[in-house]
Amino acid sequence: MLYDDLEIEKARKIFSGECKFIAAALDINVIPPQEGNEVAFAGRSNVGKSSLVNALTNRKTLARTSQTPGRTRQLIFFDLVYQSNRLRLVDLPGYGYAKAPKKDIKSWTSLTLKYLKGRPTLRTVCLLIDSRRGIGDLDKTIMKELDTAAVSWVLVLTKIDKLSDEEIIKVKDNSNKIISKYTAAFPEIMVTSSLKNNGIGMLRTYLASFA
Repeated sequence: MLYDDLEIEKARKIFSGECKFIAAALDINVIPPQEGNEVAFAGRSNVGKSSLVNALTNRKTLARTSQTPGRTRQLIFFDLVYQSNRLRLVDLPGYGYAKAPKKDIKSWTSLTLKYLKGRPTLRTVCLLIDSRRGIGDLDKTIMKELDTAAVSWVLVLTKIDKLSDEEIIKVKDNSNKIISKYTAAFPEIMVTSSLKNNGIGMLRTYLASFA
C-alpha cells in the first residue's frame, strides 16, 4: 500500500489533534449516540490494543495499558478531532484469557459482538494479532462474525520488534493465507510495533481515510 506525502501528513495532523475520552460502557444500551465515523480495535487479551491506540495518537496514557490480560472490560470511546476532520476510536474488551470470572468474560464477549453487529457508523475494525503467536481459533471466530455482519476489517500484526525479519515474513505469509478466505478482510496486512513505532504511520494514514 502506497500513500503520498500529503496523505501521510494529513493523517499525522489528524491523529495529533484533540483526542478526548467520551465514554466507557458495560452495556450496549448506554453506548454513546452515533456521531461520525468510528474505527474499532479488537483482539485477544494483552495483544496490545491500548498500546496501539496510544502510539497512533502519539500519547502515552490516552488508553490505559496493563500487564494483566483482560483489564479492558468496557467499550472505551475516544473522539479525535482536527479542524473539520472527526474520527471516533473504540477500544474493545479483549477476548480469550482474562483474570476474571467466566460469566464476566462471557458478558464482555457478548457486548463486543453486539457492538460489532449493530453499529452502522463503524467503518472498519482493526483486528490485532500478536505476531509471536499468529492467528488462533478465537481470532477466526471473530473474523467469521465480522464477515457475517459485513463489517470491514484489517489485520494488524503487533509486537513485531520481538521477531527476526525471517519470522516476520513467515507470520505475514501465514496470515495472508488465512485472511484470503474472509470476504470482509482488507487485502493488506499492517505490520506494527507500538514500542518501536514500526508501521504506525501507515496504519494511521489508512485509518485517517475514514475521518
